Amino acid sequence: MAAAIRAIYRGRRAVPLPVQVRDRLGELFPDAAFAEAFGRAGKPGWSPGRLALVTVLQKAANLTDRQAADEVRENLAWKYALGLDLEDPGFDHSVLPEFRSRVVAHGLEERVLDLLLERLTALDLLTADGSQRTDSTHIVSAVRDLNRLELVGESVRAALNALAAACPDWVDQVLVVDDWSHRYGDRVDSWRLPTSKTKQDKLALAYAQDGYTLLQAVYAPASPGWLRELPAVQTLRQVLVQNFTRTADRVGRLRIRRRERAEDGGDGLPPAPSRLASPYDTDTRWSAKRETFWNGYKLHVSETCHPQAEGDRPGRPNLITNVTTTCSTLPDSKALSAIHQGLHRRHLLPARHYLDSGYPSAELIASAAKTYGVALVTPVLLDTSRQAKARQGFAAHDFTIDWENNKALCPAGKTSATWNDVVQEGVAKTVVSFAALDCIPCPVKERCTSSRQGRRLSLYPWELTEAIRAARARQRDGTWQRDYALRAGVEGTVRQATHTTGLRRARYRGLAKTHLDHTTSAAALNLIRLHAWWNGHPLDRVNHSHLARLQLSLTA
Repeated sequence: MAAAIRAIYRGRRAVPLPVQVRDRLGELFPDAAFAEAFGRAGKPGWSPGRLALVTVLQKAANLTDRQAADEVRENLAWKYALGLDLEDPGFDHSVLPEFRSRVVAHGLEERVLDLLLERLTALDLLTADGSQRTDSTHIVSAVRDLNRLELVGESVRAALNALAAACPDWVDQVLVVDDWSHRYGDRVDSWRLPTSKTKQDKLALAYAQDGYTLLQAVYAPASPGWLRELPAVQTLRQVLVQNFTRTADRVGRLRIRRRERAEDGGDGLPPAPSRLASPYDTDTRWSAKRETFWNGYKLHVSETCHPQAEGDRPGRPNLITNVTTTCSTLPDSKALSAIHQGLHRRHLLPARHYLDSGYPSAELIASAAKTYGVALVTPVLLDTSRQAKARQGFAAHDFTIDWENNKALCPAGKTSATWNDVVQEGVAKTVVSFAALDCIPCPVKERCTSSRQGRRLSLYPWELTEAIRAARARQRDGTWQRDYALRAGVEGTVRQATHTTGLRRARYRGLAKTHLDHTTSAAALNLIRLHAWWNGHPLDRVNHSHLARLQLSLTA
């Protein structure tokens, strides 16, 4: 095999990625790293380390499972990278989903990326205490988008199919199969729904009545107890609770009513983070970010970044150090702690972390520096007070705070009258008030406050206030703006990830398998970048049209 590869790629012919990975990195994924997911007894199977490498190469080429299995059988470069003989027949494509299921079941979603980063660190291609940048992007789930009406009907259908597969005799005894099959034999979204609001509400109540009837039969004393533990049955129960209410009238009859938003006079809908969007993927959620509205997840990508002069070859390639997959409704600021924990576990914490304005807060700036020694380079939210917005008058940063003596000094030289520690919206703050006798006759009162009483300040605790003031002061410096421009490169990384490996749309259902897909894609992107860096090929070649070239020349 080695002789054949040397003969094929003799001379100046470019060596493909799988061959260079084998030659430069050796055996990346040993079987021992996946031993806990594969028992010693049972039928013989393929090497889990080889399957891990196949999964990474599959993402690098953006192939399906069948195409990846064909490459292992037919492509000499893949056989060489996997250490196979020429006569090796490969494996059936069904081995790959079974491998992914085992990895997820044993919590090894990040093992592939961990092993690759460990090898790159040993080769001095990755180091800690440098600069890194992070950005997030939306991921569309692998299920159909359903509205509320379709969700209820499809949930009933999913529960019926699960019950029919688990215990067909019970379904035959309890339900009239012909009637239920007529209504739920096909997908709910495969036929045209009524257009009028009245007919839609009527159909929704019919779906709900069928769902409650089915649950009543499942929870009946004569029914097997294990039927109610089926995931599809529990999903149906949750969908009905989130979308309908049942109340008893004066004669004891249960009346079903569709939930509506509280602002529209209804009973209220559950918050977005807990509202199910599909009966087949209970982790996906609807979310919105500016003009983008999607049903799926959110991906956070962190990579190293090395400032360099134009035209210089970088000393190291920019490599992805962490990927975090979260629910689509989770704010970016809530994911930053998990990102730092992942980098800390891999011993790859940066000294400077470049982020956009969606990540930082006063608490995170202080805690990142104190807990991990990481300086967040990020535009913080500016002072939103009236004086700061108008850029005239005295804003909060114009006051001198004496934290040791619990006093504040205004620009006119007056000392605060009260100092009270309070909790506002669950956040500990300090409210500082100035006496009305000092503020009313003050000659600069119009520049300070419009209140008939004295000026009041609402301050975070000492560490947070000083951290946010220092960040705002640095942000006004032109040098900081030029330094922060380094973060813009992560936008290209997100584009490369979504276009090269097809990350924009999830391949699998569930948060765990989606995260496994993201970690293997990150490993594949690192290998693609290393392959380009080893061969001296830039990754940012752009073909401009004649019109675009003219526009660029006029701009220059």
